[in-house]
Amino acid sequence: MDVGYLLAAAATRATGTSLRSSVFVDYQSLIDSLAAQASAESGLPLLRIYWYDSAPNGVPNTTQESIGLLRRVKLRLGRLGVGGEQKGVDLRIGLDLATHARNAAVDSMYLVSGDDDLTEAVDEAQAHGVQVTILAVPTQEGRPHGVSRHLQGAADGLDLLDGDALDAAVRARAVAGSPQQIVERKREATVPSPSVLASGNRVPEPTDTTPPRASSIRTSESPSSVVYTSTTGSEPVVASQYRAVSDHDPVIDRVVGNVLNTWLDAAPASRRTELSRSRPSIPSEVDRALLTDLSDDIGVYDLSPEIRYRLRERFWHKVDESSTRTHDDRRVATEQAHGHEREEPRSTEDRES
Repeated sequence: MDVGYLLAAAATRATGTSLRSSVFVDYQSLIDSLAAQASAESGLPLLRIYWYDSAPNGVPNTTQESIGLLRRVKLRLGRLGVGGEQKGVDLRIGLDLATHARNAAVDSMYLVSGDDDLTEAVDEAQAHGVQVTILAVPTQEGRPHGVSRHLQGAADGLDLLDGDALDAAVRARAVAGSPQQIVERKREATVPSPSVLASGNRVPEPTDTTPPRASSIRTSESPSSVVYTSTTGSEPVVASQYRAVSDHDPVIDRVVGNVLNTWLDAAPASRRTELSRSRPSIPSEVDRALLTDLSDDIGVYDLSPEIRYRLRERFWHKVDESSTRTHDDRRVATEQAHGHEREEPRSTEDRES
């Protein structure tokens, strides 16, 4: 299991963004459901589950240590890069696929990942007589989320994870704040910006059932591509594959709004302070989610430097807009409170009446 792919895709299914911190995960339930599905579909007993994740310097945190202690679960850790990207995870997965197949340790493998870099490892495992099936996270529309076309073509099959079991194990975290604040933050994520209105492009509503990668914002040269992967092994992309950066502004604004509001929902005050202190650097978790979600929406894995710059520029613009709106809301609330104080009856007769 490529945990980076699994949780990013599951978080997108639950909250609309790939932020891992936006979801609560019942790991025992998640692992049990995945193991049961693999055993049922293969008709074979389970050898073990390999859990591939990343951590700073490859040192497990408390949650990862507890997962490694679960029955028939083997924890494999890569490293977290400076920008928050995982390093060495795809290499570990590839080596284990090839080694188990070469040693005839298994008859069938189920791979929870969408990473194009694993295509050759799948080919190698198959060359030793092992069947490899992809288990993909389903989107809300019932399609596989972020599976490379090459990986899907190399595998012996692709099955979708049980959506009900996934939804029960991976849930959106409770939103902080009053009901009115929650409504306002959700509204901000869906209200079109002036640039969206000027472009004439329709803003997708939450009930839309259209695919996330719309053809109206993708060039004909852009192939289907992976949504979540490590940075190793990616091919260079020529500039002609990208349209003018401004053409992507409606999608960029929507992605930024979703990620920012979801991230702030957990702890608005402390996270606004964190943003203020880190500026102009964006917290690595947020930056990774911005890049992942935009890649998902426009169907381009290797985003150009111009698009990355525009994405981060629009992020800080949205932060400033949100901070101004929050300040105005507090000022209005204070004025209303003072107004109520002035309206208090000032005599005993007034109170009695």
